[in-house]
Amino acid sequence: MSQVEESIEVGVPVHTAYNQWTQFETFPEFMSGVERIEQRTDTLTHWVTNVNGVHREFDAEITEQIPDERVAWTTVAGQARQAGVVTFHHLDEGRTKVMLQLEFVPEGATETVGDKLGFVKRQTKGDLERFKKFIESRGLETGGWRGTIA
Repeated sequence: MSQVEESIEVGVPVHTAYNQWTQFETFPEFMSGVERIEQRTDTLTHWVTNVNGVHREFDAEITEQIPDERVAWTTVAGQARQAGVVTFHHLDEGRTKVMLQLEFVPEGATETVGDKLGFVKRQTKGDLERFKKFIESRGLETGGWRGTIA
């Protein structure tokens, strides 16, 4: 199993950053390789990805969600094995630190080599940078889900 940890400071309040992160269907607008996400239930999402020509579909279950603090998930079906958590840290009224921790199992030689070369780490960092641009350029979230999952 491999692990990636990345963080970024965004120039919006913690509730804005958190609310946007709960809008999974907007992830393709800032996550490289994510073609589509369908929110099927409050706790289940279906992902369609294409990273460097590798097409995958999988379901991820939200295992923990605490408004303005954290969202955790794990894959439950499909072609990817991963788990992660994103946490939101109040810096001041207009700034938030977003920290992403991801554990995943590379599949096959190409993914294993890509992981060893830091591809997933760079992609994660790029996704967080695009999230920053996305939310800061808008200034407001596209929506939000404030429910708690424990």
